[in-house]
Amino acid sequence: MAEGKPRYRRWMGWVLRQVEHCLAVVGLGTIVYFSCFDLSRVASGSMKPTLQGEDVKSGDLVLTERVSWWYRRPRRWEVITFRRDDGLQVMKRVVGLPGEKIQMRRGGQIVIDGEEIAMPDSLAFLKYFPFAKLAENRTVDCGNGYFVLGDYSRDSDDSRFNGPVWPAEIVGRAWLILAPAGRRGFISNL
Repeated sequence: MAEGKPRYRRWMGWVLRQVEHCLAVVGLGTIVYFSCFDLSRVASGSMKPTLQGEDVKSGDLVLTERVSWWYRRPRRWEVITFRRDDGLQVMKRVVGLPGEKIQMRRGGQIVIDGEEIAMPDSLAFLKYFPFAKLAENRTVDCGNGYFVLGDYSRDSDDSRFNGPVWPAEIVGRAWLILAPAGRRGFISNL
């Protein structure tokens, strides 16, 4: 019997060390997730076909990364995640950058500081509509914010109605679709 106790104590010590290591890994993973990533569900069709969903149950599950913003600012044509004034988290595509003046011509042609800008070939499917603040040939000053538009601009509550997105409202870059399985993959960020 005297030999059984040390073996039992050694075994319990080993189990406790394994539990401690598991808790350390879970804690580290939690810190990394909350400082570097954000997970959200698309509940609107305003970013179709890039991001899809009509409600919280069926929409794309999107992982947003925050790390790139530690080193650089959002770029034109990237999809960003930001929080509106009412606290709702939204994803839209960056079209206008801070300090620029943006307007839209008939047919949805984007004009930045008086010059038409070409849309990348990978985004040729986009067709923007001049509404509200970007009604035909009206100019909007981005100021210190980012002018964002939804990919399905017929039904998108974006900067045309709400004005530019301020840097403090940006959560990060929409990066990866995790679910549903058939849509899994990286989001086209140019």
